[in-house]
Amino acid sequence: MNARTLIRLTFANPASAAYLGLVGAAVVFEVAAALLSDPGIVGIWPVLLTAPTSPMVIGAIGAVGGMHTAVWYLVAGVAFSALVQSFALGLLLEALRGRRGDLPRPTLG
Repeated sequence: MNARTLIRLTFANPASAAYLGLVGAAVVFEVAAALLSDPGIVGIWPVLLTAPTSPMVIGAIGAVGGMHTAVWYLVAGVAFSALVQSFALGLLLEALRGRRGDLPRPTLG
C-alpha cells in the first residue's frame, strides 16, 4: 500500500471525511466549553466517538505512564484512534463499493 492509497482511504472519501468532521466538531466544542465555562463531562465525547480504539490506546498510555501521564499523550491517543478508525471506514467503504484493485489482499500461508 502506497502513501496515496493510505491518504485516500483515511481522508478522501465521504465516510472518513464525515467521521473526521464529527470528531473535529466534538473537539472544537470541548475546547470552547473549557475556555468559556466549566466543561463538566463534555470531554468524554471525543473518546466515545473514537471508541472502541481510543479506550485501548488510552489504557495502554495510562499503563505505561501511570497516574501522572501528561494530558497531551491522551489527546494524541484520541487523535491516533480517530485516524485508525477513519482508515477502517475507508477500507469498509471501498470493500462495499467493490473496488479492491489496489487494496492489500490477505494471503494464506
